[in-house]
Amino acid sequence: MGTIAVIGSANADLVVQVDRRPAGGETILGSDLVITPGGKGANQAVAASLIGGDVRFVGCIGEDPYGEMLRASLAVAGVDVSGLGRLPDATGCALIFITPDGENSIVVAPGANGAVTPGYLRDSGRAWESADLVLVQLEIPLDTVEFVAAECRSRGTRLMLNAAPAAALPAHVLEGCDPLVVNESEAMILLGELPEAWSDPEDVARRLMGLGPRSVVITLGASGAVAMGPDGSVHREPGRKVEVVDTTGAGDAFCGALATTLANGSSLAEGLATATQMAAVSVQHPGAQSSYPKLALVQPQ
Repeated sequence: MGTIAVIGSANADLVVQVDRRPAGGETILGSDLVITPGGKGANQAVAASLIGGDVRFVGCIGEDPYGEMLRASLAVAGVDVSGLGRLPDATGCALIFITPDGENSIVVAPGANGAVTPGYLRDSGRAWESADLVLVQLEIPLDTVEFVAAECRSRGTRLMLNAAPAAALPAHVLEGCDPLVVNESEAMILLGELPEAWSDPEDVARRLMGLGPRSVVITLGASGAVAMGPDGSVHREPGRKVEVVDTTGAGDAFCGALATTLANGSSLAEGLATATQMAAVSVQHPGAQSSYPKLALVQPQ
């Protein structure tokens, strides 16, 4: 079994159900506030661990109740938290509004996640440098992502990058990704185009490969996912027909499952099937980490 180091964010998710998203300057009433553990990095670490991965998490939380909630959620899921730092800063928070169709709008206040710097990673090297696969996202400083990409390249370590939230990335980061994982809008931003310019997913994947990554995965929501391997081979995985309750953290469930399957030696196509199934189970339940199933519920179909 390969080891996985997830370097990323840990946030308290502050969730409100709303009938619709408010317009500019408008105040609307929502449900009672629900607070759950989240953050792209922590979500992906929990998801990877729950389906059998040997996972270490490297990140920062605050010395507050939200931070303790996040540490406990990671530990209960079986994640090694020896690389989790606690700081006087406030724990990161995500403000999440969910509409009746299960779709969400999210604003993130980074808080302690901003302390996940190259210097912090140098100090916590033992928690991640020996991993077989390193998984990182973009809710931590970009210079940290660049540092991780360079270190993985120099050590020959497999780097999986979930380029979310959407951002332009330098070529030397993209060239180290195996795979680069994006959704439709993130893919178009990397290509320097508007999301409305989205076209055939295979064509978009091929164009993303032209930016340098060894492999590419594009998540397509209810339509499943498509991947392109180093040899140019294309793998499509259809979406599952399920009743959607809450899409929060579904992409993170996908990434965590994909990381575990790849670290354990499975092919990209096999990883795509498991990851799609895990995301489908996730959206049938509220919350991010609280919605993640164990391996028994995540069998490729």
